[in-house]
Amino acid sequence: MKSNESTENYLETILILSKEHPVVRSVDIADYLDFKKSSVSVAMKKLRENNDIEVSDEGYITLTESGFATARMIYERHVLISNWLISIGVDEKIAREDACRVEHALSKESFEIIKEHAKQEHRDIYETSKFEVNSSKIK
Repeated sequence: MKSNESTENYLETILILSKEHPVVRSVDIADYLDFKKSSVSVAMKKLRENNDIEVSDEGYITLTESGFATARMIYERHVLISNWLISIGVDEKIAREDACRVEHALSKESFEIIKEHAKQEHRDIYETSKFEVNSSKIK
């Protein structure tokens, strides 16, 4: 994989798919991202080597604790930023695309301040950024 951004996008996708499906496979990721299966296969190998995921003998992909932590962080950023942009009038498609770019570039410190502001001033936006997942899907 080319970058930390790529890694984060794959982990976020696995997190989202784990909420929507009983199991996650490489083909599901390829379909969701509209990527070639071979590209996803290479990425899954790297994620496994980095201990971000585990892959069962059946090909089911599960986030490890560290992979889940990264995925959850990126997901939270994405949802909070995109929902905030939508709330101030940005077109939904543009807001989601912009959030996808910003979520990777924003420092932890800046995001924590944004999150705290949302918690105090925009509770509805803050609440939608939380992600609950069945802990049995985390290794």
